[in-house]
Amino acid sequence: MGACSGDGVGGSSSGCGLVGDGYCLGMSLKSSISPVRWDPPPAPPERQPRDLDVQVVALPGEGPEDVLIDEDGSVITGLLDGRILRVSADGQTITPLADTGGRPLGIEWLPDGKVLICDANRGLLTLDKDNRIATLLGEVDGRPMKFCNNADVLPDGTIFFTDSSTRFGVAEWMADLLEHSSTGSVYRLTPDGELTRLVTGRPFPNGVALSGDGKTLFFAETASYALYKLDLTNADAEPVLVTAVPGLPDNIARGSDGLIWVAIGSPRNALLDFLLPKPPVLRKLVWALPEAVKPKAADVIEIQAYDDDGRLVHDLRGKHPDFRMPTGVRERDGKVWLSSIGTRTLATFRTPLR
Repeated sequence: MGACSGDGVGGSSSGCGLVGDGYCLGMSLKSSISPVRWDPPPAPPERQPRDLDVQVVALPGEGPEDVLIDEDGSVITGLLDGRILRVSADGQTITPLADTGGRPLGIEWLPDGKVLICDANRGLLTLDKDNRIATLLGEVDGRPMKFCNNADVLPDGTIFFTDSSTRFGVAEWMADLLEHSSTGSVYRLTPDGELTRLVTGRPFPNGVALSGDGKTLFFAETASYALYKLDLTNADAEPVLVTAVPGLPDNIARGSDGLIWVAIGSPRNALLDFLLPKPPVLRKLVWALPEAVKPKAADVIEIQAYDDDGRLVHDLRGKHPDFRMPTGVRERDGKVWLSSIGTRTLATFRTPLR
């Protein structure tokens, strides 16, 4: 998760940044940042995305960051307060399943039918069919995970996941984007418990998705405005750029249509792009500003879908008064569900014809 938009950094109608009051936890005692200069790539050419018309489902809580679709069409999501919910396919029935006691972000199916939960504060958790929560992995490299974010799973149970930052936790995700210190990593966890760090020193690695044959791992780098891929058959492989994204990519997921769907949390931010190559003190000043004076987020929904060769298949943009800032996306059988840390709703639409 993580995004910023508009002409300034942060902001929302709640006066607490982009993500509502819940993400102001600890903001009165902000961590200090040590910005690193970075030259953003040129913005992609102006494009003409197709209009996106969504329907929304209201939830009894804030910040559904990711969404997972079950065989019956119902969806599972996790809220800011730690609750895991099941929402019926028609959106009429919402059932509480469990509470992680942390902040659930990415969610995935495991081969045994359990739900894998990336809890930003607690690490990799599992939810079984009796709605019991258990810890699968809480530490990496001898330290508690700071920002467990998103995952994907091979049929044999091998898990690939991101720890987006060693500097900042989920409550201060904006600090990581401003600092651009590149402390995120991508890991592999095998069923026998072997943990391997595949990629490190990355600027806010976020969503991950496996290729159809399971030989390539795609991952979004929010702070780089890009989608990368990693050859899993080569132990010495380095990440390769797949495509630039016209915004800040968040969660990604392979759909039943074989495409990699990308939630774009926000358009690129003009102020952030201006500040990143400038003297670091400027970003320190921005970080020190009160949240309430920062501009509002752009009320826009942007979603893209790519094939395994990096070709853009769907490019969608829309608006809805009750949904913005998509952070999660999931397609199944022609229906797409969206989630957002910035709302109290899920959104859904039918897949457009290619």
